[in-house]
Amino acid sequence: MARLFGTDGVRGVANRELTPELAYNLGRAGALVLAGQGEPKKVVIGRDTRISGDMLEAALVAGVCSVGVDACRVGVMPTPAIAYLTRELGAAAGVVISASHNPVQDNGIKFFGPSGYKLSDRVEEKIESMVLDDGAEYPAPVGAELGRVYKVNDAVDRYVNYACSTINVDLKGLKIVVDCANGAAYEVAPRVLSELGAEVIPIFNTPDGVNINDGCGSTHPGALKKKVVECGADLGLAHDGDADRVLAVDSSGRLVDGDQIMVICAKHLKSKNKLPLNTLVVTVMSNLGLHDALKQEGINVLQTKVGDRYVMEKLLESGAGLGGEQSGHIIFLEHNTTGDGIITALQLLAVIKETGQSIDKLAQQMERYPQLLKNVRVNDKEAVMNSDALKEAVVRGEEYLQGEGRILVRPSGTEPLIRVMAEARDAGKLNEVVDSLVKVIQQIS
Repeated sequence: MARLFGTDGVRGVANRELTPELAYNLGRAGALVLAGQGEPKKVVIGRDTRISGDMLEAALVAGVCSVGVDACRVGVMPTPAIAYLTRELGAAAGVVISASHNPVQDNGIKFFGPSGYKLSDRVEEKIESMVLDDGAEYPAPVGAELGRVYKVNDAVDRYVNYACSTINVDLKGLKIVVDCANGAAYEVAPRVLSELGAEVIPIFNTPDGVNINDGCGSTHPGALKKKVVECGADLGLAHDGDADRVLAVDSSGRLVDGDQIMVICAKHLKSKNKLPLNTLVVTVMSNLGLHDALKQEGINVLQTKVGDRYVMEKLLESGAGLGGEQSGHIIFLEHNTTGDGIITALQLLAVIKETGQSIDKLAQQMERYPQLLKNVRVNDKEAVMNSDALKEAVVRGEEYLQGEGRILVRPSGTEPLIRVMAEARDAGKLNEVVDSLVKVIQQIS
């Protein structure tokens, strides 16, 4: 059987690949490995708004309780809120049922350790080996030794209060449109902004179980751009389904991506001598314009593979405190142990208030080079990536760009896709290179 854990937990089509049986087994194995060998014997469990969340949560909770561990249900909450609440409630682990920005039919199960960090490969492998071992032995407590289920009624209040405490300014005078992606941010994001004094216009904040990420959120910002201009708002914010990322829109409806947000925040922190090691951690997907902007400012840039877990590894390894991805998955290590879209939004808004500059002006600190990303659906990602034809096509593309651009071809960590990304000063050459690579991949697959 293929490895269960990918780059961001266990993912699959709910009730087909990610079945209730698998959720039950992940619940009992995860609880036993993380909480079964001592105190506290409790696990925090939260989810996004997907219709399959109820089914998977019920199975997961049953698995946790079956090995004598308590399940603390916090309901629909952002992924980073689960990381925070795991620490806040003194739990042995946290579990999130979400597939982030993926469509509604997908879902996932992701674990956090007691400190709120994602699990190491070693711990994930231990859980996985138990799930895949038909002969694995589990305790079977009875009577008073069974786990109980508790509902944490003040979970939203706890996280809202914490998020608000991460900035020292109010947001009075700011008119903000916030796109909640009909996901986990639908209640928390508007409330945080309102409690800090902003005028908030929420959109896509009426989840019905099937409309999560549907034409909205950080992967579909078109409606937000339009609404910001229509309302005369100062800016817009777009979360994804589990609210671990955020993108912004300026008053003219122009997208401000994760790279620009990181440049804005890194430069501001440096100006206050609060940027740890004077360093920012980014992935290979970050725009060349980010590197140029930070070089001019004397800020060091460390680069890692695509994926927030690799950003986190580099942050912890280097001692830096700020890092993230172009997609808006940004980690402020001072405030949370994972990417947090709501806290990232607040740090950005604090810069606006402290400098007195609009996001339109702040975003100009980075010139974004033309960049094109295309996703190609394939049957076998490994076969495509190992193909000599693809490798030769990449070499030809790089020669064509003559050193004034770059190419990155990589497999998605969660979907059957090959992602083709290129940057170039010449937009015409950029399109030609990407189109040629897409054709080669389609021929291979």
